[in-house]
Amino acid sequence: MKTRLESLDITVDGQCIAASLLAPTTAVPGVLFVHGWGGSQEQDLERAREAAGLGCVCLTFDLRGHRRTEQQRETVTREDNLRDLLAAYDKFAAMPLVDASAIAVVGSSYGGYLGALLTSLRPVRWLALRAPALYKDVDWELPKRKLHLDPDLPAYRRREVRSQENRALAACAAFRGDVLIVESEHDDYVPHPVIANYVAAFTRSRSLTTRLITGSDHGLSHPSCQRSYTAVLVNWLTEMVIGARGDAVDPEVPSATKKEGGAARSAAKKAELEEETVAR
Repeated sequence: MKTRLESLDITVDGQCIAASLLAPTTAVPGVLFVHGWGGSQEQDLERAREAAGLGCVCLTFDLRGHRRTEQQRETVTREDNLRDLLAAYDKFAAMPLVDASAIAVVGSSYGGYLGALLTSLRPVRWLALRAPALYKDVDWELPKRKLHLDPDLPAYRRREVRSQENRALAACAAFRGDVLIVESEHDDYVPHPVIANYVAAFTRSRSLTTRLITGSDHGLSHPSCQRSYTAVLVNWLTEMVIGARGDAVDPEVPSATKKEGGAARSAAKKAELEEETVAR
C-alpha cells in the first residue's frame, strides 16, 4: 500500500511543535505515537511506516522540550506535555483520512505515561505502552526534569501502587479498549513493579497483551531489541486493525464473553520474547 509523508506543525500555547503524518489514500484507523523523555519523533518514524503499510494513518510529533524546542527542557512540565499530546490528538482525529472512532495510541516510557493519562481525556480504542514510566501525582506543575531529583522516586517505582493512588493508573483502570504492554528485562528506569502496577490497573480492558523483550535495557539500545519491539508492535496492530475491520462491536463496551488466553513464545534473532494475552 502506497503511503505519503507530510511534515506539519501543531500549535499549542502559542508555539509550534513539529510532527510528521504518514497516511494511505483512504480513511482508516489512526495510530498516534508518543516518544519518551529525551527522545524525538524520529525514533517512531520507522514503526509508523510499518503501521501505515497495514492501512493506518500515523502521526508522530515532538513534545515540547525536545528537538526544535529543546531550549525548554529545563522548564517544561507534565501539564505542558499533556497539552502537547491533546493538541496532537485533536488535530489528528479531525483529519479526513482518520477514523476518529478507531485511534490507537503508542507511547514509550514518559510517552506511555502521557498516553495513559490521555485515555481519560479523549476516546482511545487501542493503547500500546512500552516501558511506561510512573510518577507521583504531587508536584504536577514542577518542571518534569526536576521530578527525578526526588530521592524517593526509585523506591516509589519498586513498590505496589494501586490505581486509586495514581492518576495514570486510575485512567488505566477505567480504560475499556485493547492494551499492549511491552517490558524490557533489564530496565533500570522502569523496573518490573511499575509494569506490574500497570498490568494490575487494567481491570476493565477488552484485552491485555504483555510482552517481555529479554536481554533488553530501557532504551532498547541493541538493534536486535529495536527490531523485536517493532515486530511485537506491528503484529499486535495487525491483529487489532484487521479485527476492527470485521468487528462491529462498540470498542467502549467490554466483550460479553470472557476468555483466558495462553502464553506464547517466539524468537526474534537474539532477543527472546514472552507473551501473554488475556481477552476480558
